Amino acid sequence: MNPLLDSSDLLQDGLELYRRLQRDGYLFIRRLLPAQVLEQLRLDFLNVAGRDGWLKAGTPVADAVADIDSFCVEPEPRYMACYGQFYRLPRFHALQHRPELVDLFTRMLGEPVLPHPRLIARAIFPQRETYTTPPHQDFIPIQGTPATYTAWIPLSDLPAEMGGLQIAAGSHTRGVYEFQPALGAGGIAVTDPLDGTWVSSTFEQGDVLFFHSMTVHKGVPNTSQTLRVSVDARFQKASDPIAPGSLLPHSQPDSWKEIYADWPDDELKHYWKGSDLQVVEYDNSYHEQRDQMAFDMAARGDRTAISALQRIIARDDDAANRHRAEELLQTLEANAAE
Repeated sequence: MNPLLDSSDLLQDGLELYRRLQRDGYLFIRRLLPAQVLEQLRLDFLNVAGRDGWLKAGTPVADAVADIDSFCVEPEPRYMACYGQFYRLPRFHALQHRPELVDLFTRMLGEPVLPHPRLIARAIFPQRETYTTPPHQDFIPIQGTPATYTAWIPLSDLPAEMGGLQIAAGSHTRGVYEFQPALGAGGIAVTDPLDGTWVSSTFEQGDVLFFHSMTVHKGVPNTSQTLRVSVDARFQKASDPIAPGSLLPHSQPDSWKEIYADWPDDELKHYWKGSDLQVVEYDNSYHEQRDQMAFDMAARGDRTAISALQRIIARDDDAANRHRAEELLQTLEANAAE
């Protein structure tokens, strides 16, 4: 597999960075963010995870050695309980406002940019390869303008055994790909194998990988002993349309008021409300398609529908859909136990 193209030498050349981003669908910038900032955030998360039993007893918190028996994934209640504690930390939300990120997008896009309030952290347990994030496009959950860009930020060094992210270079130019339900984050997988396009590299703390919302990307299995923690921050032109979900907390039952309750100051609270945003409707058809496929697969006994069923149970507004998903999930789990 070819390595990611390192664009660090173009950091101050906004026009060339933008040209390369439009050509390849991604940018890779090494050592963009201060390592000490990311390390503090990583320790914040690990301290929460340690209290919730995610780390192996008797090991240093900083080593992030996972308790494999505590394995859980979004949106399972145990995962979300830990995630919710981390989500309330001001330092987490401050990351996407770092000048290294905002100034880079301003140089590339040539006008004011909006960091999405819906910031996301992801914790990937080791040795659970079937739950490795499948190939997908961020546009389906984000929507608004396709010209939304994700900054994927690993909070630690990622040697080969800890995995990372792979990019299908140039895959952002063909619209939304066909997909099917799959295990892992998002619960869907692009069906096109995109052979010959995949690129990846090892990562150091401070490296950032940027990609277009239509760019197909996937996780690399974490075969180590440690939790892999990363952050997804999204950016777009402030003048472009945005979907309402991008202005809400990520997968949280709490409102912004509750999340902000213990913050020491107001500087970043509701920062987007001073902008004249063009909020557009969300197209639910993609998730409706995924959910119907998941129902059909689960009825046939296909366990790869589990992640989609869990998302229906946790997030669908339709009580009938939630009930059907619960019944199918219970049947899958009962069959697996036999």
